[in-house]
Amino acid sequence: MSLTEPAAEVQSHIAMIADARRRGDRIAEVRHLDAALRLSPGDPQLLNARGMCYLQDGAWTDAAGHFTKAAELDPKEPILWINLATARRAMGDVEAERAALDRALANDRFQLTALLRKAELEERFGKESDAAVAWNAVIQVAGQIPDAPPPVLDAIQRGQAFMARHASDLSERYDANFGIDRAADPEMRRFNRCLDVVLGRKGVYRNECHGLYYPFLPADEYFDRRLFPWFSALEAATADIRREGLALFEGSGDDLRPYVRMEEGSPESKWTRLDGSLDWTACFLWEYGTPNQRVLDRCPATAAALSRAPLAPIPGKAPSAFFSMLRPGAHIPPHTGVTNTRAIIHLPLVVPSGCEFRVGGETRVWKEGEAFAFDDTIEHEAVNRSRENRLVLIFDVWNPHLSERECALLTEFYAMQK
Repeated sequence: MSLTEPAAEVQSHIAMIADARRRGDRIAEVRHLDAALRLSPGDPQLLNARGMCYLQDGAWTDAAGHFTKAAELDPKEPILWINLATARRAMGDVEAERAALDRALANDRFQLTALLRKAELEERFGKESDAAVAWNAVIQVAGQIPDAPPPVLDAIQRGQAFMARHASDLSERYDANFGIDRAADPEMRRFNRCLDVVLGRKGVYRNECHGLYYPFLPADEYFDRRLFPWFSALEAATADIRREGLALFEGSGDDLRPYVRMEEGSPESKWTRLDGSLDWTACFLWEYGTPNQRVLDRCPATAAALSRAPLAPIPGKAPSAFFSMLRPGAHIPPHTGVTNTRAIIHLPLVVPSGCEFRVGGETRVWKEGEAFAFDDTIEHEAVNRSRENRLVLIFDVWNPHLSERECALLTEFYAMQK
């Protein structure tokens, strides 16, 4: 079927428009566009092309008029709304610009150009929260583009720079409002981490139990010290416990062994470097519920301190208590434990400068004689960057959020697993 005469004439003008554009002849391009629009005034592509010419000539109102007509005729095409937003921006009409961009994003919420223009708009007019949402979307969408071209990489960098400034500004405002010394207040701990998550400074780590997972217990990295009223008695014995622990490590007795001992034939893993190595040496007083009486007899002060702690008496499972020696340069890689029904206690005994311990998103420096408890089903790691040995007493107790009845039920449950 042949084209009707008007349609054929429009196609002829379109061909001449393309030819004029290739030759850089703006006068001819505009002349043929106007001729085509007289024949087909409801063609959104022609309206958009004429609007682009007006835009290039700085005729913002005429450009906006053509883009508006094009977008009304083809409202599902995001680029038409983006072009309208460009004209409105040039006219200084902020609300109309925002409305046009919102229409573009309503059609395609992953449209990168619309997201970028929205981020620029909100940043330009000081709407920090809205700008942060938009720039974050730019970063996420642009980051999914393989082999991203320079303009896309530039958008990502601009977004990251804004987010860093925004986080810094928020941090200063929060510090001014809530106080910079709030970290010392245990009542503020969860709120502080909430702010860290909002600001992107730290993440939230989940329980990863390789054994029994007990539902509904708080997944906290470090337990609140107030849940362990017996810590003061443990800490009061630090000097005697340190003396007994150091005495054990003076020689190379049978009770000293590598903490990591993998079964023969185990595949390569993060533990391979420590397998059979005394870089992480342990001397057990209790091991999976079995007492090492020879070591306990040599460490009466330590044994007495452990007897006052709420150890979990589960044969074959708990308690475990040991002196942990970490040699210079040693690194215990990130890992998680068996069950969240317990809390792991550290009593630091010898801590040279350069030793750190991370649980989840919080890194602490051991302080000699200052005990703490943590949930070892949350990823944790340890490092000794000093030139001296680090010595810590480590043992496990019931999770303090368990009731006495729950502890009894769990003990019975484990007894049935034999």
